[in-house]
Amino acid sequence: MRRTILLAVFILAAGSVFLRAQTADAQSTDSQVVHYHATIDTVKYVYGVAPPVARLKPGNILEANSLDCFGNALQKPGDSFSLVKGDNPLTGPFFIEGAEPGDTLVVRILDLQVDSNQGIGAFSPGFGAANSTHYTPMLETKPLPEKMWFYPIDREQNTATFQALDSNFKVKFPLHPFLGCIGVCPANGEARSSIVPAEFGGNMDAPEVSRGNTLYLPVNVSGALLYFGDGHAAMGDGEVAGSAVEVPMRSRLKIDVIKGQRIEWPRFENETEIMTTGIYRPVDDAVRIAVTELMHWIHADYSLSELDAYELFSKVGKLHLTEMVDPNYVVVAAIDKKYLPPKK
Repeated sequence: MRRTILLAVFILAAGSVFLRAQTADAQSTDSQVVHYHATIDTVKYVYGVAPPVARLKPGNILEANSLDCFGNALQKPGDSFSLVKGDNPLTGPFFIEGAEPGDTLVVRILDLQVDSNQGIGAFSPGFGAANSTHYTPMLETKPLPEKMWFYPIDREQNTATFQALDSNFKVKFPLHPFLGCIGVCPANGEARSSIVPAEFGGNMDAPEVSRGNTLYLPVNVSGALLYFGDGHAAMGDGEVAGSAVEVPMRSRLKIDVIKGQRIEWPRFENETEIMTTGIYRPVDDAVRIAVTELMHWIHADYSLSELDAYELFSKVGKLHLTEMVDPNYVVVAAIDKKYLPPKK
């Protein structure tokens, strides 16, 4: 009898624990995942102070979509650029509770999914590494004609297909989904165009904004005010013709805050590398910013002197140009953690 009573008590207790666990999991899911759906009527075209579309707590996961850089307006050959309402429509802003100026916003990129069966590439006036621009005017140079290419996307093979417009040539290449735009509200009361990359992030066009990487951004205003958009299915270094394979995107991001730690420029990290950005014009100043920021990071977190770090980076570091078509150019400096001392 005593054995039966004990068994009954155990079963009831186990059932109670299981029920509490189920309830806790359900509450945890509801409280930790924030869902948001953006439309052309809710997107923004500047990084700045605006009413938040949702609020998140540190530790929350954000699941949200973004439109392509044309606002999903171009769907087939013959569509006119006049259909585009604005460049790089942004999803957001998202208010992060507890984030204050002087903190660092942490965005862990858990997943990115291309939200279309095709991508778009196009020439746009004033964009492109080989075009005349406001910064590099040239006499008697006609702008390139407006053209667009459509890229079929094969999810099973993880490829996009380039089809030449002036011949029958076509070729497939692998996808590497990332967000071209991600950033926070700028400092000093500024509002910056969704085309611009700068200290706050923005239109960095950095392939490092991809699954498995962590992005660090400086917090400039209460709540940080996070925006993102401009999904890319693939892009070559520099985005030299002015566009990537432009796609709408579905993003899953985990948000955290590092209190009382200020960074000056966006940073990236994954299991094997640390990476810094330099965002300026001319490109040599962008390189200087990226390298200097990386030396600061290595000195602060890995105990090497800045001069030792500088010498080591010169031997094993990596630099690449993520874009040179926007008002500022973007360079990423990276070093593999295997070459560094243990982190403090």
